[in-house]
Amino acid sequence: MENQVGKTKDVGFQFGIRKTFPVSSEKAWDFLFSNSGLNIWLGKLKNELEIKKEYETENGITGIVRVFKTNSHIRLNWKLAHWENVSTVQIRVIGNQTRATISIHQEKLLNDVQRTEVKAYWNEIIKKIGTELLR
Repeated sequence: MENQVGKTKDVGFQFGIRKTFPVSSEKAWDFLFSNSGLNIWLGKLKNELEIKKEYETENGITGIVRVFKTNSHIRLNWKLAHWENVSTVQIRVIGNQTRATISIHQEKLLNDVQRTEVKAYWNEIIKKIGTELLR
């Protein structure tokens, strides 16, 4: 069996991206969970984002928030409208008063096609986050 990029033994395919920005970790976190930030990485919400509650965006992403630890990370189920499966996304902010790394990790992807799809999605999202965060 040949190794495939992003394939894990236990959770299907995965993708991760991280980028460091010249802002405090608190500023990065606050931005990600502001209306502007949420609209970028998740989409415009139809309801509030709450722990252990289902959410839905206007662009058809659905899921449940599993873990929310302020100024640290969020872990949520994440499903695109055209997918049959549910994946898991974790966004973490790591840093200090002068630098923040935003780390996005997605797992439980069905195959390399989904991995390629989310890779393009998150690469675009991290660029948009950078543009808006550094304004």
